[in-house]
Amino acid sequence: MENQQVWVRDPQEGFIIGKFTDMMDGDALIMPLDPKYPQRTCPLDEVYPAGDYTKDVEDNCALMYLNEATLLNNIRTRYFKDRIYTYVANILIAVNPYYEVKDLYSPRTIKGYQGKSLGETPPHVFAIGDKAFRDMKVLKQSQSIIVSGESGAGKTESTKYLLRYLCDLWGSTAGPIEQRILDATPVLEAFGNAKTKRNNNSSRFGKFMEVHFDAKCQVVGGYISHYLLEKSRVCLQSPDERNYHVFYMMCAGASADLRAKLGITKPDDFHYLRNGCTQYFCNARSEKRLNEAQKSREQTQKGSLHDPILDDVEGFNAIDQAFTRLGLTDAERMEIYTMVAAVLHLGNIMFEDNPEDTKGGCRITADSGKAVTISAKLLGVDPEELRQALVSKVMQTSRGGIKGTVIMVPLKVYEAHNARDALAKAIYSKLFDHIVARINKSIPFKASSYYIGVLDIAGFEYFKVNSFEQFCINYCNEKLQQFFNERILKYEQELYARESLNVPKISYVDNQDCIDLIESKNTGIFFLLDEESKLPTHSFAHFTNEVHRAWNGHFRITLPRTSRLKAHRELRDDEGFVIRHYAGGVCYQTNQFIEKNNDALHASLEGLIQESGNKFLRTQFANHSLQKGKLTFISVGSKFKTQLGELMDKLKSNGTNFIRCIKPNSDMVAHQFDGNSIMNQLRCSGMTSVLELMEHGYPSRVPFHELYNMYKSYLPPELAKLDPRFFCEALLHSLKLNQKDFKFGITRVFFKPGKFAEFDRIMKSDPENLRKLVANVKKWLLKSRWNKLQFCALSVIKLKNKIIYRQQHLIVLQKTARMYIAKKQHRPRIRGIMKIKNLRKQLTRMEETASQLKNREKSTQDMKRLDDDLEAAIRKIKNNPRIAPTEIDGLYTSLVNQMNKQMIALQDMVKQQKVAEEQARLRKIQQELELEKKRKEEEERRRREEEENRRKKLDMEARRKIEEEQRRKQEEEDQKTAAALQAQLEKEAMEENRYRELLEQERRDHELAVRLAQESNGQVEDSPPPIRSGSDVRTPMNNNRLIRSEQVRNQQAAMSNKKYDLSKWKYSELRDAINTSCDIELLEACRHEFHRRLKVYHAWKARNRRRTIMDENERAPKSIMEEAAKTPRTPLKQQIVESSQRYFRIPFVRSSAAGQQDNTHGGGKRGWWYAHFDGQYVARQMELHPDKSPILLVAGIDDMQMCELSLDETGLTRKRGAEVLEHEFNREWEKYGGKPYIAPCDRKK
Repeated sequence: MENQQVWVRDPQEGFIIGKFTDMMDGDALIMPLDPKYPQRTCPLDEVYPAGDYTKDVEDNCALMYLNEATLLNNIRTRYFKDRIYTYVANILIAVNPYYEVKDLYSPRTIKGYQGKSLGETPPHVFAIGDKAFRDMKVLKQSQSIIVSGESGAGKTESTKYLLRYLCDLWGSTAGPIEQRILDATPVLEAFGNAKTKRNNNSSRFGKFMEVHFDAKCQVVGGYISHYLLEKSRVCLQSPDERNYHVFYMMCAGASADLRAKLGITKPDDFHYLRNGCTQYFCNARSEKRLNEAQKSREQTQKGSLHDPILDDVEGFNAIDQAFTRLGLTDAERMEIYTMVAAVLHLGNIMFEDNPEDTKGGCRITADSGKAVTISAKLLGVDPEELRQALVSKVMQTSRGGIKGTVIMVPLKVYEAHNARDALAKAIYSKLFDHIVARINKSIPFKASSYYIGVLDIAGFEYFKVNSFEQFCINYCNEKLQQFFNERILKYEQELYARESLNVPKISYVDNQDCIDLIESKNTGIFFLLDEESKLPTHSFAHFTNEVHRAWNGHFRITLPRTSRLKAHRELRDDEGFVIRHYAGGVCYQTNQFIEKNNDALHASLEGLIQESGNKFLRTQFANHSLQKGKLTFISVGSKFKTQLGELMDKLKSNGTNFIRCIKPNSDMVAHQFDGNSIMNQLRCSGMTSVLELMEHGYPSRVPFHELYNMYKSYLPPELAKLDPRFFCEALLHSLKLNQKDFKFGITRVFFKPGKFAEFDRIMKSDPENLRKLVANVKKWLLKSRWNKLQFCALSVIKLKNKIIYRQQHLIVLQKTARMYIAKKQHRPRIRGIMKIKNLRKQLTRMEETASQLKNREKSTQDMKRLDDDLEAAIRKIKNNPRIAPTEIDGLYTSLVNQMNKQMIALQDMVKQQKVAEEQARLRKIQQELELEKKRKEEEERRRREEEENRRKKLDMEARRKIEEEQRRKQEEEDQKTAAALQAQLEKEAMEENRYRELLEQERRDHELAVRLAQESNGQVEDSPPPIRSGSDVRTPMNNNRLIRSEQVRNQQAAMSNKKYDLSKWKYSELRDAINTSCDIELLEACRHEFHRRLKVYHAWKARNRRRTIMDENERAPKSIMEEAAKTPRTPLKQQIVESSQRYFRIPFVRSSAAGQQDNTHGGGKRGWWYAHFDGQYVARQMELHPDKSPILLVAGIDDMQMCELSLDETGLTRKRGAEVLEHEFNREWEKYGGKPYIAPCDRKK
């Protein structure tokens, strides 16, 4: 339409740049700038305007257009410039570069961010750390930094840099505590991180690391809380994944003596390692230190894995030194390594059926004898007792006395394997708990006043096989997403509403229903899982069926056969379920849910460990009491839910900062940007909703009284008496801030995004700067009061002059009014006297004529008598105020007749002597009479024209009143029917919103399935099969086309029955038809379709307007646009072709650049807006402003700049005095050079 550059959706790049070339029926025709992309047609909702897409900004809120396309492009542009950090208001977006950016985290960079506000320095994780520290210091409140994102997005690295920043700047006086806090990270990574398909250093547990500060804001200690270690990884990994790093570090980096002592060899020799990836992480130098005995077969064939932060050879020495700095003795470190080795050797114990056991028991294979011996030695137990505990378990009956009877029950092969794995997982889990507790012991925080906590928890996970671990991780991410939605979107908008800021409401997806599905009492999945575990004979199939039964028809849960991924559709209904998470649908296989939810050992193994000769191991299991029954156990899910609840309580009580980590590509390589995947991450993380909110929002705020109290001690007495709100106004004005950068609420002052530097300058200044600000306030107040005094003085002078002026002109008004009344009362008599006096002239002429006669006596007497008659008539009129005009006219006529008669007599007497002279005189009199007649006729014509104009205006006013009355009656009828329609409309709206949510969820499910299929070489089907019977969820059809309400479908059916279907016509074709066709019906249809598209296009531009120019394209006065924005009125039942020409004029104030900068002057000068409506639409439009050139627009040429609304939509016919006459419009139109209007052939009357 305007060849405007726009962003359009693309399935690979997310969005691509193109040009807006035309508009169809609700769709836009886009030509991509890159020739490799074909021209495409797409809905207007998927098209966004583009600014200069080669430039980037540090805060996405500073973009000219705020939409998801410009957000993605800005992140992409900065990413390829190695600027991996970007803000959305005060939220940091961090894109993982997958390589070390030079000097990005150097000591010099750390110093550069100390004490700097957001916006003063480029976006960085250090800036968020510094903001959290300064908020803690000023607000006297502990802070939390929530680091979230997908696996492989860089959360762990961001956490490390945050801790390093806090400890380097404010931990120098803490002695060894600073180093111990930093040393905790590599230790926890070694024991809690592992290589997965999506991340070489994936955290398989969650941690909340607290850095504690004293009253002087110096680091005094720390504390680490950990959540949900993935214990199943100890025993089983996927082919491309590894066990925890520490196992490979011991194989590759431990000394030969230590490896010999613990029986550690290469990964291929251990069952718990050889089923996964057995390659080491090494660099070129460390790889040379490996001998052949340490290398696995895969390491020999493929070589080492490479990662900039991982090295198994050097990593062992690093964690050993870290343990030393954390205060662990040689004996303590040896105990830890012994337990790690014991886990590996336990995994090598294998089982087989025992043919000698009549009860179907099993035995340890002959090849596993060495593993049993080494494991028993490392665990400090007797080998035979270990053998017995692994192949059998002790059970106690409830009969035969109080204590019952003890029975030795042999285990089957699979039960023995499960018991062995349970023991290994329990030992490793207890070891991990001990390491965390030992770290906390080395960094005590007794003198703590506040703390800054950094949350790093496993990101949202989805694999081809998802089990209980993924279920718990994704549940945690659902809770964190809800916390983000509440803190940033929900609470923020509620605060705006309470403070009356008039910020538009932003919708977002509330995932509370998904959380209820998982954790609700009596029906939640956790509850059902615990109940199943308590049954005498539990079954995962029964548990799965119970879940489907309890939540049948729920939007968030469905059957595996509805999954997008073909592999998941092969599962039976009782083998799993699909949960539609905020990031997409995940299919969970439930065959191991019950086992993984219960981490208790059976009685034989637990008793064996508690009687171990290894004091360290015995201590770890000392508090692990024997289970008395199924009803008393505390499940893994319940413990995790409780821990997560405590964590959420902490986060809610603290100040909050968010870092959203983004994974740029699934290949984990540098300089590769997968736009569609990143766009999906941004949507799921809520960044697009935050960006929409921040377009009108105010992320920084402070209560009036807090700001006032902060400055109160520095205020002089004359300022200390100020009201807190007025003081805040004075303070902000004294800083010369733009009024658009802040806004006053009821109890707070709010700041726009990007104004954090000004906010921090006010909130976090030192005493010296506070005194300067107070001085500025005092100066501004003096200046403001002086200006007010000047204004008051000028106003009083103006008022005095106005009073004097009115008094002077009051007399003139009174005199004029009295004169007008007197004239109106005596005008007929005065006119009569004047007419009679005018006869004296004729009498004088008669005397002059008579003087030429020889016999003048008789003529003289006649003249004397006529003169007396004139005097008598004048006296009669003067002396009789009530004389009738007809009587005056009679006197005048009688006198005229007498004089005419006498004149005739004189003419006869003069005869031929005066013929020529008399003829000339008579001609002159005749000419005068004719001129007088013409003058009177002209006066009469003007009078009739004025009367006609008044009549037309009265008719227009009468028509307006009739139309207003008709409209009022129609509105009354509408109000009567509105109540009946309201329920139906609300129901349809709920169905529409529900279906839109379903479509959005289907889109996320599809994108998640595509990404998973690409990783696992699976297949994705475009649409799922019908959902099980009984569900009321409507299945997307026709490529997810929206199912409309009944009313809309009826309207569409009516449209299809029209004579002309213009939905596929291009803009140029419509305009050509309007200009050339003579088919009246076609012309009218084209006009309506043309203006309908104009309204759609202008609505799209309004939604995506540039932020730098708020009223970029005013096509009509604001009152008209607001009238059209109201609830649409009931249209006429039958479309009528109107050909009437109507003209209107209303005031128009167009915002100017100066007005935008200074709101104190009204924002613009008043002008006039003229419109000529030919039928329902504008044919000519004109703007007149005193300080601008006139703007004249004509339909067919200037459509994009003209008002696109119909006459009914503008409400002009209901505005008193708005309608003007045709000649009044044309006078102004032609005055400024407008050409005469020629109506099209179909509009001519």
